[in-house]
Amino acid sequence: MSEAPQICRIVTCHDSGGQGTVQSDAALQWADIPIVQGGRAATIWRTLDSLPTNDNNSSEDGGQRSLDPSINIGLVPSNGSNCMATELAPGAVTPMHRTTSLDYDVLVHGQVVLLMEDGTERLLDTPGDTVVMKGALHAWKNPSETTWARWVTVLLSAEPVQVNGNVLAPELGE
Repeated sequence: MSEAPQICRIVTCHDSGGQGTVQSDAALQWADIPIVQGGRAATIWRTLDSLPTNDNNSSEDGGQRSLDPSINIGLVPSNGSNCMATELAPGAVTPMHRTTSLDYDVLVHGQVVLLMEDGTERLLDTPGDTVVMKGALHAWKNPSETTWARWVTVLLSAEPVQVNGNVLAPELGE
């Protein structure tokens, strides 16, 4: 298990008088990532209907919404967003993958290496280090032998990348 502190998710809303208040306050629920030995993820919030979202007027818990695993390798809705936290055990590596999305990946604990399709590698080792992922094929690796890595990602649905007229579709390697 990760030694990083538990993440608390606080959701705000409005009461019947229009005043801002707290709707819920709870620790994130972590689940193993089936395709990543030593990987866990926790949903923070998802919007599935549109961007801009209409969630400001909803009492529904966006953290409980399910994504279709056949769309964007189960990480991004076709028209919405997914905010999630990911953890990798020491030495763990994700498969190479691509989604039709614009992602903001922010390191919050440990170290992680961004592995790109062309062989480029970049080490994120300071909390707050950020990757803006624009639909590129990539993977993540935890280089540590002892410390879990954790980052938070906001994935926004986007038009697919096109290179020389070829559409780069979502992809999940092994």
